[in-house]
Amino acid sequence: MSFAPPLALLADDGSWLALAIAAALGYLLGSIPFGLLLTRAAGLGDIRNIGSGNIGATNVLRTGNKKLAAATLLLDAAKGAVAVLIARAWLGETAAMVAGLGAFLGHVYPVWLGFKGGKGVATYLGVLIALAWQLALLFAALWLAIAKVGRISSLAAIVATIAVPIAAWIWGGTGLAITVTLMSILVLIKHRPNIERLLAGQEPRIGSKT
Repeated sequence: MSFAPPLALLADDGSWLALAIAAALGYLLGSIPFGLLLTRAAGLGDIRNIGSGNIGATNVLRTGNKKLAAATLLLDAAKGAVAVLIARAWLGETAAMVAGLGAFLGHVYPVWLGFKGGKGVATYLGVLIALAWQLALLFAALWLAIAKVGRISSLAAIVATIAVPIAAWIWGGTGLAITVTLMSILVLIKHRPNIERLLAGQEPRIGSKT
């Protein structure tokens, strides 16, 4: 006799209850501000008062603590992946995509921080890893290649964010493509100041204190 989770009756039937549960689960996990919590625990103060004021790994790196930056990157990605995996196991694939989008929104617009969160790149990657690892691999490969050459994190993120939804529409299903496209649009919106600085030649490079 196989075990079925109590919520299995909602799985993949597109019910509003299933999707609402998935969205709430994703948002709550995504809204955990690991960058802020880790830097405070390390005695580095409020990360929002450092560098760009962002709570993500790139700004944590500006504290000079590479280990904290790496931990922030991994945890921000993990919360996106975990949200997807839990929702998939209990509620099905449609709910998994909704949970992933919820986790991304929770990171970018966390209620605990007055809806002022990070730019979502690490959480975006975590969601991709759990939803479609091929897209995550494409994103990571593009990011690493461009970051290595240009040494500008935002430029690498922008290029990878534009490429991934194109690939999703070509090779993925409609639901996945829509989910990835929505996240990509928000990533680009959050990077608008970076885009303006890139065009002006003023965007700081990786490791810069500014």
